[in-house]
Amino acid sequence: MAKKLIAFYSRGDENYVNGVIKILETGNTEVAAGIIQELTGGELFKIQQVQPYAKNYNQCIAQAQEDQRRDARPELISYPESIEDYDIIYLGYPNYWSTMPMAVFTFLEHFDFTGKTIKPFCTHEGSGMGSSEVDIRRLCPGAKVEKGLAIHGGSVDRSRGAIEKWI
Repeated sequence: MAKKLIAFYSRGDENYVNGVIKILETGNTEVAAGIIQELTGGELFKIQQVQPYAKNYNQCIAQAQEDQRRDARPELISYPESIEDYDIIYLGYPNYWSTMPMAVFTFLEHFDFTGKTIKPFCTHEGSGMGSSEVDIRRLCPGAKVEKGLAIHGGSVDRSRGAIEKWI
C-alpha cells in the first residue's frame, strides 16, 4: 500500500470567507487536510513559516503579496525528516494571488520529488487552482502532478464528498 504524506499550509486568525472577514480557529486548508487524513490514513505535516504573517487579514495579505512580488522564500520552522518513503504527496494551500503561498515554494524546493505523485488541493474564495499546478510542475519536474482539487473555503466543512471523489 502506498505511503501518503499530507503536507499543507494553512492560516487561522482573520480570513476572508464568503465575502466577509471572519476569525477562524483552524484555517480552511487545515480542515481539508484533516478530511484527507481521515480518508487516506496519510501523515499530516503543517508547513509553517519562522516569521508568520500578521493575524490581521489586511496586514497578512499585504505581507504575503510583498513576498510574492519579491519571489521570496520564507524560512520554515521545520521539514519532514525525509520524503523518501512516501509515494503520494497531498499538497494543500490557500490560493494566494493565483498560486501558492511562498512558503509552499520553499517547501517544494527543499526536496527532490522525482518519482512521487503530487496531488494538489487548494482552498479559495472564487479563484480556484489558479496557476499553482503549473508552478508545482515547474518546481518538481520529476514528479507526476495530478489534477488538483479546488475547495471553496467557505464550504470546506461540506467538502468531504468532493474530497472523497477526488481521492
